[in-house]
Order: sequence, then C-alpha cells, then structure tokens
Amino acid sequence: MENFGIGSWLQRRRPKSGTKTAVITGDRELSYVELADRSARLANALRDRGVAKGDRVAYLGENDPSFLETLFAAGLAGAVFVPLNTRLAPPEIQFQLRDSGAVLLVHSAALAELAERGSAGTAVGGRIVVDDSAVPGTTVPGKTGPDGGTVVEAFEAVIASGAALPPDEPVGLEDAAMILYTSGTTGNPKGALLTHGNITWNCVNVLVDFDFASTDVALMISPMFHVASLDMGVLPTLLKGGTVVLEAKFDPRRTLELIERHRATTISGVPTTYQMLCEHPDWDTTDLSSLNKLTCGGSAVPLRVLEAYERRGLRFSNGYGMTETAPGATTLPAARSRDKAGSSGLPHFFTEVRVSDPLDPGAGPAAPGTVGEIQIKGPNVIHQYWNRPGASADSYTADGWFKSGDMGYKDPDGFVFISDRLKDMIISGGENIYPAEVEQAIAELDAVGSVAVIGVPDEKWGEVPRAVVLLREGARLTEEQLRSHLEGRLARYKIPKSVVFVAEMPRTASGKIRKADLRKLTPGHV
Repeated sequence: MENFGIGSWLQRRRPKSGTKTAVITGDRELSYVELADRSARLANALRDRGVAKGDRVAYLGENDPSFLETLFAAGLAGAVFVPLNTRLAPPEIQFQLRDSGAVLLVHSAALAELAERGSAGTAVGGRIVVDDSAVPGTTVPGKTGPDGGTVVEAFEAVIASGAALPPDEPVGLEDAAMILYTSGTTGNPKGALLTHGNITWNCVNVLVDFDFASTDVALMISPMFHVASLDMGVLPTLLKGGTVVLEAKFDPRRTLELIERHRATTISGVPTTYQMLCEHPDWDTTDLSSLNKLTCGGSAVPLRVLEAYERRGLRFSNGYGMTETAPGATTLPAARSRDKAGSSGLPHFFTEVRVSDPLDPGAGPAAPGTVGEIQIKGPNVIHQYWNRPGASADSYTADGWFKSGDMGYKDPDGFVFISDRLKDMIISGGENIYPAEVEQAIAELDAVGSVAVIGVPDEKWGEVPRAVVLLREGARLTEEQLRSHLEGRLARYKIPKSVVFVAEMPRTASGKIRKADLRKLTPGHV
C-alpha cells in the first residue's frame, strides 16, 4: 500500500487478525475483516461524493463503530477527520465546522437537530445519518435537506454504495490526519492539527509503556471525541490487534457488568469515573480479576480512591498530556503510584519533557525542584494549529519545544509534578474548560461590569467553574438569569455551577484581575 497513515491500519490488520473480534458494542460484534471492509466501502463512497485528499470530514456522535469506520475511511481517502464534542451547543458546533471547512458531516440520528443547526451556514454540503435502527446492508434513499442544498443520506446506504476494493491514496506520516479542537485563552477554540505521524508515534509510546497485547480487551467508557480515549485506548488496541468494547455513555453499574462479561483487561478514565465505580454497590461483588491496566488522566487520583482499588489488587497508571501531544506526554508507572504519589510520571518512551528556568527561559532546563513551564518535544507533538499561524508561532520555543502553558517541576529522579496551570484551565470530570470562553459569553450581558471564571473544588467532578461577577452600577442580575443566558450558548459542563457577586474585583497595577486572590475567597468571605 502507498498509504502509511492510520487509515491503512485495518487493511493491514485484515490478513493478520481476520475474523477476530475488533469491536463490540451492545450485542453487536465486528471482526477485523468486517470493520476493514465497511471502512473501505465508506472510503470509496466518500470519494464518490467528491471528498478529496485534504478535505475535512466531521463526525458528531457518541461511541459507536460508525465513529471508527468514518475515521478509517477518511484516512483511506486521504481526508482529515474532525471529531466533534456531542456536549457542545449549536453555535460551538457551527464555529468548528466553519473553522475546519468540513465538507461532510456524519452524525447520529439522535443528534440530528444539533447537526442541522450546527451545520447551517457552513461548507458542509452533505450529512450522513447513522440510525441505530438501521440494518447493515439496507439501502435508504437520500433526500435533500430543507434548505434545498444539503443532501442527507443514511449511513448504511452510503456504505452499501461504495466499491469493496480499498482505495490506495498515497498518505505519509507527515500528512494531516485529524483536527481536534481545544479551547483557547482568547475565547475561541483552536484546531490542533494532528498528523498521521503524531498519532502513530503516540500509539507506539502507549504500546511500549503500557505493554499492550493482542489479547487485550479495552473497555472504553470515555467518549472517543476526546483524544485521550481515542489515542490512548482505542487506536493502540486496534493497532495491536486487540478488542475494543464501546459504550455510548458511562454508567458505573453497567461498566462493572461489562468488565466481568467481556473479561476486560484495560479501562481508562478520569478520577471521577473511577470514584463512581468503587462507590457503586456492585463494586465488592464484581469479578475484576481480568483487569491489568487502569490508566487515568485529568488530575491526580484521590488517596481514598487509590486505596479502594488497591484493596482489589489494582493500581493506576496516572499521566499527563494534552491534545497537542496526541495526547501522551508523561505516565506514572503503576508500580510507582505510592512512592511517587502526586506525580504525573516520566516522559513517554519517544517523548522528551523539560522544565524551563522561570528566571532565564533561554538558559536551559531548570534545576530539580524548581517550578517552571513544562515544555514537550517528540514525534507525537503537533507542529501547528489549523489556520492559526500566530498561535502556532507563539506555542514553540526558538529551539522547537512546545510550550504547554502548565507549570511544574521535576524531582531528582526525573519524575514530573504539575504544580499550577499557567493558562487557568479548569478540568471538570475530564472536560477542559477555559475561563476566557465562558467569561466572553457572560460579558455579553448588559448588567455585567466585569467577570472572572475560576475553578473551585468539587467532590464529584474534581473541580467546577465558578463565575465571580461585578455588576454595573445600578444593574440587577440573578444567578438564574446568568445561567439562562448561557443555556444553548455553551456546553452545559462549561456553565458555572455557582455565581458570586462582588462589590469590587481584585486587580493588579496594570488592571488585570487577580484570579489567585479570587480563588482564596469563599462564598462566606465575598
């Protein structure tokens, strides 16, 4: 094959893994042969509909085989895959479709309204609907949308229309594979442009550092539109020839049931999901003996959760990364979860991590124990943001290291500890929230004089957003009115869980709000 990108993986796996089960969802199972065949047909169908190399194909839906079929089909056709967060509001979907220039949108039937509203006024010329009730192989005629321009077709009909022989579009590791949107400090999301090489090398890091095997059964309880679920769990498993079990939504009881039923060997999640599992009534009676890899990201695992898993003979591999690193940067070996508690671990095998000297960033790495900016380099690190030359240039040092914007330090053994977020990002239940985006939406209200959004601790989600608002003189605004304004504008997880009204904002001499001071305030003190 002339295609060396991720799109070729299933075709290369077909003769090696054959009828072995690749994906399980509910009662449906797809072998490597079936998954490869459906992806090849879809790739040809996309080309028949005018999708050319470099064109963007977006996907909006929960975990489902169609997500993977679209991903691999886009890769076979040389197109760029754009996964969309199902929790976003229509204006947010519209922005990402416009910004990426996606020409085609594949989406679940359940999200048809969101897809239609989000694709209005964009370059999307066709929508392909995945209907859970559709029977593979059936053909449902397409139709023209209400605007008379967008063609709407059924997913199974589109697959059935494609030729069986996979296309062999030349694709190299340097070619674009995905655009994944990550919120920015300016309020508008940026599209991280991941190449086929970025994703491949990240998967190699995972295979090396987590000892993935072809016998692994990975239960995916996190959405694949998040890079951690896709690139740290699903793709490495399929690359190695293992089996992926897809769940559309996380439910602790069902997750425990599926671990036992499928003899899952690996799960990945955030501290919140692991906490909900060990606090469920079925925890003590579920057979967890098959599990041998538990990976966790987003934040450190609380000690009480760590101990609950240790009592069942299980340990975590915690880690640190971001969309721009595809996403793995460091991982803490499970064997070191106790003596290096709180650490994000060591750099992945083919990745380098350094801490810049805060007093002289150009002088080289900081001494052990000295806090500075975490900087990352390696074949898994992106080279640019989509259509953001300024942001791309500002994100790298003169010698080519990616500036994470996170502060931390290395201990004498080289283990990385994250101490603060330079960019004020809030991580709530594994979802990244950038305050600037929320602040911008709140500032649209006439009553708001100034606003700052900060993260506050939350027992369930780790942290949640709080809005601190200074009203204009004489203006009135309630918490309910503020929330109502944000409904439909922002994803629900971004909407502040609490609002505090203040008489004045603590500011620096230059007029910037001192968020560090706001974090020290409690509702009783404000």
